[in-house]
Amino acid sequence: MPQIIPIKDLKNTSFISQLCREAREPIYITKNGYSDMVIMSARMYEEKQYMYNVYSKLEEAEAQIAEGKTMDADESLAILRAEFDV
Repeated sequence: MPQIIPIKDLKNTSFISQLCREAREPIYITKNGYSDMVIMSARMYEEKQYMYNVYSKLEEAEAQIAEGKTMDADESLAILRAEFDV
């Protein structure tokens, strides 16, 4: 379940920093009872960016497969071996 805290609690920066480091998901900040911001630790942000990049590359690969931009495995290995002199 997501953590939700009011914006006034952001005054206690030490508490918020600790809360972000311990949280397993982003923390939602509300203003006047409505969602206003989302905060997270730098580590969590980097992990989410990494996974976003992985998913983007998978999506690109699936699009290439759908377009028929594929190559036989033996042919690919032969090209790599020739290119890297292996």
